[in-house]
Amino acid sequence: MSNIFGIMKQAEKLQEKMKSMQDNLSLIEAEGASGGGLVTIKINGSGDIKNIDIDPSILIASEKEIIEDLIIAAYSDAKSKANIEVAKKMKEVAGDLPIPPGFNLGL
Repeated sequence: MSNIFGIMKQAEKLQEKMKSMQDNLSLIEAEGASGGGLVTIKINGSGDIKNIDIDPSILIASEKEIIEDLIIAAYSDAKSKANIEVAKKMKEVAGDLPIPPGFNLGL
């Protein structure tokens, strides 16, 4: 029975660490690009957009749909990179505990 209490104590500590990490997601930054760098987007670990840079050479009214697609692609690239960084941080926090995929410890 004491083993269960030990596991619960570990889970409680892990939950505190995960909460702290989630509070610090805004410190993680990732940059995504599309169109060979014509559009770049910087986001934080929470997915909030911090900066968008669009090369002026593509700012032509008739290219509106292409520009929109490039923005979406750059955001997707940045989000993918941010997710990788968040996963690395989560693994550091969780250590060797076997946490099933998608398990969020109440966060």
